[in-house]
Amino acid sequence: MVNVSVIGATGYAGAELMRLLLGHKRVRIVHAVSKSFAGAGLSSVYKNFACDILLKAMEPEDVCEGSDIVFTCLPHGKSAEIVPGLLKRGVRVIDLSADFRYKDANVYKEWYKLEHPAKELLSQSVFGLPEIYRERIKSARLVGNPGCYTSSAILALYPLLKAGAVEPAGIIVDAKSGASGAGRSESTKLSFCEVNESVKAYGIATHRHTSEIEQEISLAAGVNIAISFTPHLLPINRGIISTIYLTPKTDEEGIKKAYEIYSGEPFIKIFEEGVPEIKHVTGGNTCAIGFVLDKRVNRLVVISCLDNLIKGASGCAVQNLNLLCGFDEREGLNDTGWYF
Repeated sequence: MVNVSVIGATGYAGAELMRLLLGHKRVRIVHAVSKSFAGAGLSSVYKNFACDILLKAMEPEDVCEGSDIVFTCLPHGKSAEIVPGLLKRGVRVIDLSADFRYKDANVYKEWYKLEHPAKELLSQSVFGLPEIYRERIKSARLVGNPGCYTSSAILALYPLLKAGAVEPAGIIVDAKSGASGAGRSESTKLSFCEVNESVKAYGIATHRHTSEIEQEISLAAGVNIAISFTPHLLPINRGIISTIYLTPKTDEEGIKKAYEIYSGEPFIKIFEEGVPEIKHVTGGNTCAIGFVLDKRVNRLVVISCLDNLIKGASGCAVQNLNLLCGFDEREGLNDTGWYF
């Protein structure tokens, strides 16, 4: 049994993480921290929770007391302020913000407009995508859990670039996410009337996840890659679909062979026929990938879908927990989506 704590337990990602951890047979939740709802019960904030876990104020010493692993589900910039203190107290940390995903503090500063508060830890943190960094994650003290859009794009692109099956130049990622991807915000932009019956692009040429995708696919290809990334907001609660356009360097069999790198992966599904849709992945920890080779215009179109709150955040965090603890990677996770 491993003792865990969650800081930021009432945001969308934090609440989903709490739900998953409560269903994990080898986990005990010892502290749940919420700045906005300290002193309240979790079930008073989210009525779907049957157990009444008491939410606490943020006190690093208290959070570390009795904890083996601490999840930090805080806004970008805030996690980096407290993570160094958590590590000094001997706990391992899985951070769900962007603060420890980057290898270069200058790239973080460029895209997040923040001076990194703990840049000395960037060389120690491991990018928390198990399908790529599984062995490094197992021995990590600090894991930077990847972003939702980034997981969808990187998992689709990594095998192709690693195998040299596509050109590294001219990559276009057209991604669409449910409204929960923006977090539990009171912003007018996310109100029902603003989101319903509409689809809109945002962060065009400036979205922060661009840099995270570029970092990882550049490492896969062995050359620096710049992509065109455009996210869109869908009038649904959750789910991401990324449509990716590439120039192929091989035929259909070569593309299939590149994706064989995921053979045996518990949470990757490669479609042999057709392409995935959001309904195939919501509620589960699967990233589903399909492709069509358009020979007429010599273009490869890859479709990648995942649940932004599970495989794109909390489910991946539980995968990382399992790796840190030597558990079966599937513990506490369900790879079957809801569909309805």
